[in-house]
Amino acid sequence: MTDTGSSSPGAAAPGCPAHAGAVRLSGLEYQQTPSQLYRTLRREHGAVAPVLLDGDVPAWLVLGYSEVGYVTAHDELFARDSRRWNQWENIPADWPLLPFVGYQPSVLFTEGEEHRRRAGVITQALEGVDQFELGRECEQIAHELIASFAGSGQAELMSAYAHALPMRAAVQMCGMPHSGTDTEQLVDDLRISLDAAEGDDPVAAYGRVGARFQQLVKEKREKPGPDVTSRMLQHPAGLTDEEIVQDLISIVAAAQQPTANWICNTLRLLLTDERFALNVSGGRLSVGEALNEVLWLDTPTQNFIGRWAVRDTQLGGRQIKAGDCLVLGLAAANTDPQIWPEGHVGAENAAHLSFSNGEHRCPYPAPLLADVIARTAVEALLERLPDVVLAAEPQELTWRPSIWMRGLTSLPVQFTPVVQ
Repeated sequence: MTDTGSSSPGAAAPGCPAHAGAVRLSGLEYQQTPSQLYRTLRREHGAVAPVLLDGDVPAWLVLGYSEVGYVTAHDELFARDSRRWNQWENIPADWPLLPFVGYQPSVLFTEGEEHRRRAGVITQALEGVDQFELGRECEQIAHELIASFAGSGQAELMSAYAHALPMRAAVQMCGMPHSGTDTEQLVDDLRISLDAAEGDDPVAAYGRVGARFQQLVKEKREKPGPDVTSRMLQHPAGLTDEEIVQDLISIVAAAQQPTANWICNTLRLLLTDERFALNVSGGRLSVGEALNEVLWLDTPTQNFIGRWAVRDTQLGGRQIKAGDCLVLGLAAANTDPQIWPEGHVGAENAAHLSFSNGEHRCPYPAPLLADVIARTAVEALLERLPDVVLAAEPQELTWRPSIWMRGLTSLPVQFTPVVQ
């Protein structure tokens, strides 16, 4: 998702639920130093801030840890079906965020018993993934990727490693080979549909992704295997092929970009923070600490859109109208001074909201599988390239222009070339 416009306060759009002074969620301040803007919003507006999305579409940004927890725990007040939105008449057909809020027949937009049915299928399918086997598969993928650049003594890890590894692992979990022409095309189309670059056609790419998953479902109906897709098809809930296709896309999308940014943000921390410099090589505890600290301070999913108010209610001292859109400020909540009164965020526990909360959080055991993928990726790289260092000054690294995801544009490194 990309942003347009300025980050300065702007007048609310017609029908805006927020008062004048709502802040546009865009601009360089958000892109590079979002934590500063979260502090400003919290100071000026409290735990729930009036904001403007692309095209000055009004919404509420929930900044408080307890407030995000309340919203995600009360589906009867703040639900996921976006058809409730009171702003649809103001949304143009080419609105940039439409792919993320337009209703689709996937688990993401279901509610109540239907959501429990769909999420239950995903949970049981993921529970069938052997974590030790996944770790071995990720090691194999990591070694293949590293081998492609190890001899050169330099690499750009975002594209060559961090994005490629979780995507290959995810498609393999679903029952496809992690390499080959067919998989390479799917991986590329998924990248385009999730994070299109200039000149890409995300709509066409998404269509090809859907067609490939339809073919995969058909193949697994005829010849099931020990994979997520086959387990979804065999589940007694009896999901339709279209439901399974939609939910497979959700699974792979959730596994790829957030995990890729988790890997890269952790590598950045390890390569730039002197606290980790002395014992990084082979130090599993340090890698684990770095992975957890990133989830608190540089969480890959900064903000999530969203929830829609079922009826008029109050939240954080604000009057929320029925149909209002709420954006979950996961990154802001993780650094809420109400839970870190000393001003120092400790990374020693896992009570962060990076995987959200409540019924619509990442289904168990998805966070555990993501941890296996990310931890294996980081440890394999440090083991194979023990003298890897940043090939740029830390302050030269830039973040992608998005308020939704926290990820670097690139992570250039150098190391002693490894002869294969």
